[in-house]
Parts: sequence; C-alpha cells; structure tokens
Amino acid sequence: MPLSPPSQEAPGGAEERLSVSVIVAVFNGAASIEPCIRSILDQDYLGERMELIVVDNASTDETAVILDRYKSDIRVLQVSRPGSAAARNAGIRAARGQLIALTDADCIVDRDWLTHLLPPLTDETVGIVGGRILARRPCNRIELFGERIHDHRRAIEEFIPPYAATGNWASRASVIHRVGLFDETLLRGQDVDLAYRMQQSGYRLVYSSEAKVYHLNERSFGGLFREGFVHGHHNLRVHRKHQAFLRYRPWTYMASILRRLGRNAVGCLRNPESFESLCAVVFESGKLVGHLTGELGRRFRSWRAERGRAVR
Repeated sequence: MPLSPPSQEAPGGAEERLSVSVIVAVFNGAASIEPCIRSILDQDYLGERMELIVVDNASTDETAVILDRYKSDIRVLQVSRPGSAAARNAGIRAARGQLIALTDADCIVDRDWLTHLLPPLTDETVGIVGGRILARRPCNRIELFGERIHDHRRAIEEFIPPYAATGNWASRASVIHRVGLFDETLLRGQDVDLAYRMQQSGYRLVYSSEAKVYHLNERSFGGLFREGFVHGHHNLRVHRKHQAFLRYRPWTYMASILRRLGRNAVGCLRNPESFESLCAVVFESGKLVGHLTGELGRRFRSWRAERGRAVR
C-alpha cells in the first residue's frame, strides 16, 4: 500500500512561476550538447529565476571546450564517477531552484517547454511531470519509430505501474530530496527506479503533451537492436529491485517480450511493407537477448558465489 505524501506546501498558485534549475548530464556529447544548451537558454520561462546546470561526466572529447564557451550563461560541474545518475545527483545537490527540470544532452527543447512542463507541480500530490518526446527533425523512418519507444504518454498514462524518463522530466526539488535521489549503482534505468519510488511514497505521475523535446533517436537497425538490448539488460536490475511492487517474475517478463515479438513478426509476414512492425521486431529481439543474457549472467554469478561458499 503506497504511503501518503508528507504534508508540505504546494509551490504557489497556478499563476505563480517559481525558480527552476534545468539539469543536463553529458558524457562525450560534443556532437549534440551545443544545440541542447541553446534551446534551453532560449526558454521564455517567466519565473523568478531559471538556471542551467550542465554536469560533465568525465568526457574525453571536445565537450569541455564547448561548455567553456557558455560559462557566462550556465553552471558547469565536473563529476568523475561513471553514470548519468551520479552526474544528475550532483546537479540536483547544487541546484538553487525550487523546481528541477531534466533533459538529455542529445535533446532539443521547445521554447515554451518549461511553460507547459512545470504547472502540474502546483498539485502537491504530483511527484513527476513528463512531457512529450519526439524525434529530432529531419529524421528517417527508424528514428521516427523511436517515438514509439520513448512514448511518454503511454509510459505515464497506460503502463501499470507508470514510469517517467529523464529526457523530459520535472519535479519539485524538495520531493526528490525527500524520496531520495537517483540510484548511482544503476548505470541505466535510474529514472524508472526513481519513478517507482515516487509512487511507493504516495506521489503521482502526470503527462504534459505540450511540453515537447526532440531526441536524437537511433537511425539504423543495428542501433535499434542495441537500444533494445540495453533496455532488456539493464531493466533486469530495476525490476528485481522493485520485485514486490511490480510482482515481477523473470520468465513472465520474458514471455511478454516474446508475445510482442511474435505479434510484430506476424505483422511483417502479413504485410511485408509494414516498416513499423519490422522495426518492432528488431527492437524487441534486442530486448529479449539483453534480458536473457542479463538473467543468465545473474544466475551464473549466483551459482559461482554459492559454489565458492561451499568450497570454503
């Protein structure tokens, strides 16, 4: 049973716009970070203050050089611990804003992004607001399919339990600190983990369709397969961490992937020109392989640990 959220003041009336810290974690993002920064600095947000914090997660490319060009307009932090969770947490701890907005280094945000993303946070029961995640234009058909993978409306309004992605996310700073920051032991899926913890603490997730960002999606079948693999492999740890909340069973989860894979494979056979079904087959195949290798690897490590204890 979820707990009721602690008593706290709502962040002002709907007409009041509060200070916000926008946090972007970046690792080797020289090819994408500059358009991201420009789009955020171009916001028409009329609140008390907006600050942009970019956290460089030990990049080895030209990212630092690019960030230095904007040092008069943004705050730059350096974090050496690997993983976007550590980078985002450093930004959250340093943030001065009453609200926290997150996007990714390979995203471009609409000029009115914050205007549409932040208002639902006036409701003290709302823990996360997630906005719409679209493919950066121009894009090919594979990149456009990525909008299905990153469909925030489905993730928040249809999935049980729902989750949110850091590509387009806002929360009150006080709530994030109260529930706990991103789990730095997770290299992927930290946003899903925090969304689950938010709900278990009694907070709701809300979707804002007008708060739009444009994400640099995978543009090849190989990239699509790798993305599926990463999802399947790393979601395993998140699912096991929240096993009771999700009623998670490894083979049941794998069966759900197989059902989607089979359904889309049938779609390809019935209509060879169905490009969406083909993309879904590639993505779900990667997800299945990622989840299977992750589960088998976990079982092998467990077996070796048990064997080591028996020998001693």
